Amino acid sequence: MPDTTPNAQHFLDLIKKSRRGKFKIYIGMSAGVGKTYRMLQEAHTLMRNGIDVKIGYVETHNRKETHDLLDGLPVIPRRKLFYKGKELDELDVQAVIGLRPEIVIVDELAHTNIEGSKNDKRWQDVLEILEAGINVISAVNIQHIESLNEEVRQITGVEVRERIPDNVLAMADEVVNIDLTADELITRLKEGKIYQPEKIQTALNHFFQSDNILQLRELALKEVASQVERKVDSQVPKMIAQRREKFLACVSTNEVTAKHVIRKTARLASYYNSKWFLLYVETPKESKDRIALDKQRHLINNFKLATEMGAEIIRVQNRNISEAIIQVAEQKEITTICIGKPHITLIRVILVTNLFNNLLKKLSSSNTDLVILS
Repeated sequence: MPDTTPNAQHFLDLIKKSRRGKFKIYIGMSAGVGKTYRMLQEAHTLMRNGIDVKIGYVETHNRKETHDLLDGLPVIPRRKLFYKGKELDELDVQAVIGLRPEIVIVDELAHTNIEGSKNDKRWQDVLEILEAGINVISAVNIQHIESLNEEVRQITGVEVRERIPDNVLAMADEVVNIDLTADELITRLKEGKIYQPEKIQTALNHFFQSDNILQLRELALKEVASQVERKVDSQVPKMIAQRREKFLACVSTNEVTAKHVIRKTARLASYYNSKWFLLYVETPKESKDRIALDKQRHLINNFKLATEMGAEIIRVQNRNISEAIIQVAEQKEITTICIGKPHITLIRVILVTNLFNNLLKKLSSSNTDLVILS
């Protein structure tokens, strides 16, 4: 008879974690703050202390100061691929695993691999290396964090296409912020230490504006602070039991609103180092044989997005949405329910529909908060 007791599973999880390589991530508010430079400096320090460290993939962007630091460091040759008639190169994951260095440096964590690669994303390559028991040092910019996608777009006006799930960052054993002031970063840009001369003015006119940099810097500092809090919460013994926050994101088949709710709830859960759930209540009019194909596709994509960001998906059938939300909230001991902003005024919703009446009435007698995400 198979042993499925919680204690046995917990012990197995501990064994797997101990066998996995350690993961360190350098995070910055933008390109040019010095993440790659710092990783290479660390590689030299490790080598001087007798550690077997190798360069799996580093992108210097032709920055002389950074490129010079590659001298004397063992570099694992990249894997060559042909794509659309051009020879391109990627991180050679199998070569890294075959050589088994103690530590490997892998830059550009959010990078999308060339079509035909085993993994779609470099962060997936890194997870494979970690599972092989090899320690990894990597780097990423704050704008590549999935749940910050909307905030970054509002700040910069740029839709960042390459992103990493929040749970990848949460897996890191150590997250280090590489911080500069806005003035220092702009000075580096003007001195040609970030981009080639022909790109400098365009960068100054768009992404590298002082207001943008300050807001991105704030996001980076908050993210690292939340990672530190997570470590404290998981590793420092608590003398007094505290209320554990649990978030429930409630979504419909509305693609845009659902994505907004998912990302906002993921951020809240990240800041509170909390577990979170995604709930979709399937009503009779949206049963599998009646729902439009495009809505099904959007729903599946949003489930995938939420899973990548650390959510547990809950899908229930009920003609009474508020009743289903309350039932799930009670079962999962939810502390905060997150919903999207209604298309009509909240006052009208409360007056006209039973959904909010029932929900608010039930929640008023419990210790559960309701958050309407704007």
